[in-house]
Amino acid sequence: MKNIAIGITIFLLLWALILIFGIIDTFFLPTPLQVLTSLKNLFVSGKLIQDTAMTLARVGASLLIALGVGVPTGLLLGRFEKMYHSVEFIIDFFRSTPATALFPLFLVVFGIGEISKVALASFAATLIVIFNTAYGVMHAPKYRRVTAELLGATHRQIFWHVIIRESLPQLLVGIRNAVSWVLAVVVVTEMFIGTNTGLGRRIIDSSITYDISGMYASILVVGLIGYLLNALLLLIHKRYVHW
Repeated sequence: MKNIAIGITIFLLLWALILIFGIIDTFFLPTPLQVLTSLKNLFVSGKLIQDTAMTLARVGASLLIALGVGVPTGLLLGRFEKMYHSVEFIIDFFRSTPATALFPLFLVVFGIGEISKVALASFAATLIVIFNTAYGVMHAPKYRRVTAELLGATHRQIFWHVIIRESLPQLLVGIRNAVSWVLAVVVVTEMFIGTNTGLGRRIIDSSITYDISGMYASILVVGLIGYLLNALLLLIHKRYVHW
């Protein structure tokens, strides 16, 4: 908590110095008090709660799809390395392609609606989960597997109690990366793909109407969501996957 307080203090100090020395006009960078006031007004009006709920729902749906598809696929590809290497180029190619570049394709295939947002976000996250899960399985210590075989463990027991266990640290790293990607893609798609709700929609609407304080307030909420989700996963990692 002490480090967090120091970080926030430094951030606010830099913000104040920028305003004091006029590096950025106050119209484009309002004071922290103005941003917090807009944040309070959006919260009281209920608009912020609705937008946050919709964004979180899309993020949650995208992550569930990514984990449901990515984890089993990654475990399978990691268990059979030849199979992984045969599709490695495809995974790396699309994993390296910015998800935003695929907007038009997903709009054509899924249309303007909720499905296109969730499909694009889950697609980007699935590739990250597959890569990290497969990597964790392939680079798990071989001696544990050999020891289990010598002790008479079955293939199923080795898979569940050795391979999956050893791949969990890398899998959680992949999930943390996937969460960041999903949140970013969902917010961006909310800006440009037909919708009336969501933090992305709130940000772009505030920008268009020059509600600069409201725009910063919405960006602040997005950043806070990303930070809290990452902190939660990091806590789970340290508490339950500490090997």
